[in-house]
Amino acid sequence: MSVQAAVSSGVRTRFAPSPTGFLHIGGARTALFSYAYARHHGGKFILRVEDTDLERSTPASVKAIFDAMEWLDLEYDEGPFFQMQRMERYKEVLAGMLEAGTAYYCYCSKEELETMRAEQEARGEKPRYDRRWRPEAGKVLPAVPAGVEPVIRFKTPLTGVVGWDDMVKGRIEFSNEELDDLIIARPDGTPTYNFCVVVDDWDMGITQVIRGDDHVNNTPRQINILLALNAPLPQYGHVPMILREDGQKMSKRFDAVSVMQYQEMGILPEALLNYLARLGWGHGDDELFTRAQFIEWFDTRNVSGSPSRFDLQKLKWVNAHYMKQSEASRLAALALPFLSAAGVTDVDAARLESAVALYKDRAETVKDLAEAVKFFFVPVAAPAELVTQHVTEAVQPWLGALAEKLSVTDWSKEAIAATMKAVVGESGLKFPQVAMPVRALVCGTTQTPSIDAVLAALPKELVLQRLGS
Repeated sequence: MSVQAAVSSGVRTRFAPSPTGFLHIGGARTALFSYAYARHHGGKFILRVEDTDLERSTPASVKAIFDAMEWLDLEYDEGPFFQMQRMERYKEVLAGMLEAGTAYYCYCSKEELETMRAEQEARGEKPRYDRRWRPEAGKVLPAVPAGVEPVIRFKTPLTGVVGWDDMVKGRIEFSNEELDDLIIARPDGTPTYNFCVVVDDWDMGITQVIRGDDHVNNTPRQINILLALNAPLPQYGHVPMILREDGQKMSKRFDAVSVMQYQEMGILPEALLNYLARLGWGHGDDELFTRAQFIEWFDTRNVSGSPSRFDLQKLKWVNAHYMKQSEASRLAALALPFLSAAGVTDVDAARLESAVALYKDRAETVKDLAEAVKFFFVPVAAPAELVTQHVTEAVQPWLGALAEKLSVTDWSKEAIAATMKAVVGESGLKFPQVAMPVRALVCGTTQTPSIDAVLAALPKELVLQRLGS
């Protein structure tokens, strides 16, 4: 970015993940809301990678974030920008603040700070930096100690109130007396999170900051720094966190919290986006809607100020809707990796697409769909209890007759249906008495779509072989 702050032109939102792990669903929802706000207002959506945590930031995490954004099709207009590539800009702003007197060097050692904290706690006071190195008129500062690399602290206003009209939570205010003189650069000169965010938002002309409400306590500090820089203030909107169904915080150990874990579960990206959109935002009673509708309807005034609860069964219900809407060819391609993982490698593409077309209305996830159509490509063994229940002595002769007639039947759904009806008529049996054992022997289960359609999607030779002919 240029040294001078960018001139804002219209709405500009940003998503600024830290590459210290995967993109979790809370972050994905924040990105979605920021994306939708920009698209709704005809603005720009910017991706910024906040990678100054050198110990925890990794290229693998950067890739994981990019992969998730691509999978969800959250297309950004500018970026990605990396904070580590903007160090000279941060140092330039720090130098300007030191010169202007809005920031200062603090030479307190770690030991001094620990002693300070202990003494304050002993007196029953809130532990905080005592501003001993803060320059004030008429104040004599301590002698600069040898061998101590200073931090740079922001000169927080000592009085007054800092507040903002939050786009989600309404008016929020903090007393400046409760705010510390924040460290904005470490002893090695590297800037801290709250400082980098301020400079980035200023330079990138960000007009609306939509983020998790774990950042509420950062906002007054960032506003004060922006005011000290005479920079324009963006609007802030803080979105409540996503909880588990039982109201507890989601955890990596017990919950699927990475966006890409949902891909691995067989969730479609449009289903996850639809579900996340409804998780804390609403448009009347609408549960299912297109991306275009969401963008048209989105307004932060309709974002709830209370935490949302993640319901996996509701997500699967949403996903089942999108499965029904999807083309069989697309679902067949998505099912292939799941079949491969299950050891099914010899897959006829046309047969798979036919199978998927039959089963996609009955599956909640792509993974379930792959499991359901597996019998089209691998040998099946009917469970003993199904054989005992359905392949009775009364039925067995007619299964042989059916196989014989099927061997000379044109291999179409209509012809197969006519042949089965003819055998039922000749046998005096009811249709389920013939269809259920056929399902068990051919499919390994009695839970299938219309059996004539299923048989038509399988090779005739394979059906006859499974019927024992």
